Amino acid sequence: MQPAATDGLPGEFALIARHFRPLAGPAALGLTDDAALLVPPAGRELVLTVDAMVAGVHFLPDDPPDLVARKLMRVNLSDLAAKGAVPLGYLLTVAAPRATPEAWFAGFAAGLAQDQAAFGFALLGGDTTSTPGPFSLSLTALGHVAPGGMIRRAGAQAGDGVFVTGTIGDGALGLLAAQGRLVDHSGYLRDRYRLPQPRIGLLRPGLVAAGMDVSDGLVQDLGHLCRAAGLAATIEAALVPLSPAARAAGPEWLPTCLTGGDDYELLLAAPAAAEPELRTVAAEHGVPLTRIGHFHAGPPGVIVRGADGIVMPLPVGGWSHF
Repeated sequence: MQPAATDGLPGEFALIARHFRPLAGPAALGLTDDAALLVPPAGRELVLTVDAMVAGVHFLPDDPPDLVARKLMRVNLSDLAAKGAVPLGYLLTVAAPRATPEAWFAGFAAGLAQDQAAFGFALLGGDTTSTPGPFSLSLTALGHVAPGGMIRRAGAQAGDGVFVTGTIGDGALGLLAAQGRLVDHSGYLRDRYRLPQPRIGLLRPGLVAAGMDVSDGLVQDLGHLCRAAGLAATIEAALVPLSPAARAAGPEWLPTCLTGGDDYELLLAAPAAAEPELRTVAAEHGVPLTRIGHFHAGPPGVIVRGADGIVMPLPVGGWSHF
């Protein structure tokens, strides 16, 4: 990636030329216009999603800038993965304190470049500005699906299984570890918090009845699927997949694993007839898949049963943005 010429450009535009123009795809028009010009693939529908990250809320102020960039990109890619969408491009807004050193922007752009190459993504455009407050970042991701092929939150039926990919709770425990509130000798939990693994390409139309990613906590996000379907769901806490590092933290952290955010794993509803194919596809992608419960008739909400079969009381359902 060659550095862009910046001779004679004002400060903001020189910064864009140095760090962001090399990331731009053809639709971005070299980041020299006021908008991008994007032609979606023929016969496909666009899927759009946006997520913001604020220093001190979604990442720690001293997190490496390349990992901040990659997390910002991956939380949006996780939304596209949950919709069964193919990544197409993204818009980026960066509000940075005026004293931010050039090295931070260089590291941030390097992180974006690394994951653009990994996921077939390209920058379409965006905005940069200064702020007296903490870093505020926003990324709008665009993907595409076959007509009518987007996987929605609504669609679960009574009797469908509740499935999750990967392991649950690592993100929430990783934040605690990064804050020094939890021992994480291997660094695994901190890595999971800082660098999610979006499950791009795992889902396709007709494979599942409904789905979303786990960003605000397993119980809370499953509640969203329940409300969309007008159903209840029961999950077995003993079936929820935990990483060795999460288990090593101790059983007292189980409620945090069930309700904490930042996992960015897929949460899916699928009928019994679809389970063998779903497991085959997950295995082909090297992604663990676990059935943790089922949907059933009842007031929309989530019931969590412990190993003894008794309903577990949970202090909170998940992360609240306000």
